[in-house]
Amino acid sequence: MRAVVVHGPGDVRVEERDRPVPGTGEVILALEWGGICGSDIAYWEKGASGTASLAHPLVLGHEFAGRIAALGSGVTGLREGQPVTVHPARPVGDGVLPDRIAGRTNLHPNVRYFGSAAFVPHTDGGFSEYRAVPAAQIRPIPDGVGTEQGALAEPLAVALHAVGRAPELRGRTVLVNGCGPIGSLVVAAARYRGAGRVVAADLTSSSLAVARAMGADATCDLAAGEGLPEDVEVVFEASGAPAALGPVLRATARGGTLVQVGNLPGTAAAAALGDLVTREITWVGSYRFVEEIDDALRALGDGLDVTPLITHRFPLDRAEEALAVAADPRSGSSKVMLRLTAEATEATEAAEAAEL
Repeated sequence: MRAVVVHGPGDVRVEERDRPVPGTGEVILALEWGGICGSDIAYWEKGASGTASLAHPLVLGHEFAGRIAALGSGVTGLREGQPVTVHPARPVGDGVLPDRIAGRTNLHPNVRYFGSAAFVPHTDGGFSEYRAVPAAQIRPIPDGVGTEQGALAEPLAVALHAVGRAPELRGRTVLVNGCGPIGSLVVAAARYRGAGRVVAADLTSSSLAVARAMGADATCDLAAGEGLPEDVEVVFEASGAPAALGPVLRATARGGTLVQVGNLPGTAAAAALGDLVTREITWVGSYRFVEEIDDALRALGDGLDVTPLITHRFPLDRAEEALAVAADPRSGSSKVMLRLTAEATEATEAAEAAEL
């Protein structure tokens, strides 16, 4: 089978690997779609993502979906041919957390994540034609939802977790600063959770167009000098840019809540934070998700449409080109998808032809 393997900075290859066989409690997935995330780009560009550095080659990808090709012994409740995605996180160790964070498995100190170099040996991801996955991490895709949208349940879960870190949104005005894929999914998640009005802000017109398609009522083109709205009760900061923090805190209403979704640098960075104190703003972090992938799949089944997020599709053997498009701010890309199987519907082939 073929797999997308990163060997170091600027070195990604489509390699032949042995097709896996299911162990006890495992299923084999015949994968169909994968979504490129910022961590995939980071491993390709820098050989590292956050504090995790490549010690040996790694199969990329933690956003993926396909169909069950084989069941290992002891697996029940699943069937061959069933369309599924995966929860990519598996805590390592006894799983016991302090009472203050009981159940918040995203905060477990040691988590193996698909497509991550955090441990040695690394945890290979799902950008391959087949993948063995523990049955406990399998999540069925609802009827009427395709595997392409199912592959985006993972980033949608990140957005739903962020929305869950905020006060009740129903009827409230919400600001989302930064409209990359996660920010645009936060727009959709806020709308799904009943926000009264959603305003999206970004520096690029293409990102703002995606945010509007995902449900934003209004947009702020920061590059054109448009300022953020004032006195917004709930704000989501999804850019991860330290320079954005001052304006975003200023936009947050006195006594309001700012949810930090975008990853901030792990090194010192200048930021204007005075309004955090003088406006008594509640500033909370949001990291990955717990079981919100189940909520994401229910939302997709309810009709939440994430296809406006998808701007490019590439076959697996053009993975390096797909990474380059996803990494280039001039490409106008939002979510770039890899077709992990040689099979494609006529609609997919037509969409690809229109983009090439």
